[in-house]
Amino acid sequence: MTNLQNTSIKAKVKRPKDKCLYFLIYFCAALTVVLLAGIIIYVVVRGIGQVNWEFLTTVTSVLQGTVGIAGNIVNTLMIVIITMLIVTPVGVGAAIYLNEYAKPGKLVSAIEFATETLSGIPSIIFGLFGMMFFGQTLGLGYSILTGSLTLVLMVLPLVTRNTQEALKTVPDSYRHGAVGLGAGKWHTIRTILLPSAMPGIITGIILAIGRIVGESAALLFTAGSAKLLPKSFFGIFEKIFQSGGTLTNQLYLSATSEGDFETAFGIAVVLLILVLLINFGTKRLAAKFDLTRKK
Repeated sequence: MTNLQNTSIKAKVKRPKDKCLYFLIYFCAALTVVLLAGIIIYVVVRGIGQVNWEFLTTVTSVLQGTVGIAGNIVNTLMIVIITMLIVTPVGVGAAIYLNEYAKPGKLVSAIEFATETLSGIPSIIFGLFGMMFFGQTLGLGYSILTGSLTLVLMVLPLVTRNTQEALKTVPDSYRHGAVGLGAGKWHTIRTILLPSAMPGIITGIILAIGRIVGESAALLFTAGSAKLLPKSFFGIFEKIFQSGGTLTNQLYLSATSEGDFETAFGIAVVLLILVLLINFGTKRLAAKFDLTRKK
């Protein structure tokens, strides 16, 4: 009987179909790596010569003869900070309500349906809505604040869904144990559930930052394309209500309207570095806050 089992197992392992499947799996994995490496190498080779200290710390000026993206970098950082300051508490709070407080029913289903629908709407539609509502109806015009409020609508589903899924991964035994010890609902959420779900929450937040950094269509309608630096530190607060083009907007304009592909590829190199840093930061922070790995 043992010999028959061993023979059947060996025959199963050596089946041609299994070999073909293994080959396809490794081929797809290798193809993914090759595509990523090819894109990175191509962009770096085309744009690395444009990236220098002057390129990163000055703005483009015909009179001074400089080509730089410092203003676009500042605008991008401002939009990221403002957007995340608004969307993080709202998104995390909505996820806590849906997962811990709300009872299953039509209201929860409607909220989840709205969240999923928002995540599937093209960004150009968000830009059109943001321009008409925030820009014209509320009178904010083309400004960094208009772009930030528009991006809040775009990345809110991402933060909410990631936080909700992270809370679902926390074992129910944690909740039952806290109740058995006499802890209240909010105390349990604050001291047990949120720390346990923190890796997933951080992942959602950083993925949202990555989408903000790479967004262009919606911001072309809302934030404009101005690339000047604030005149002073306090001028940053005034800049919130003024037009400000991000790195992706400037990349698009450089490649299309201006036909300056050297500058476009230089911006692409900076964006690639930012995206890679965001991905590495995601892994490091998620591992740091992963309580299951701590002894």
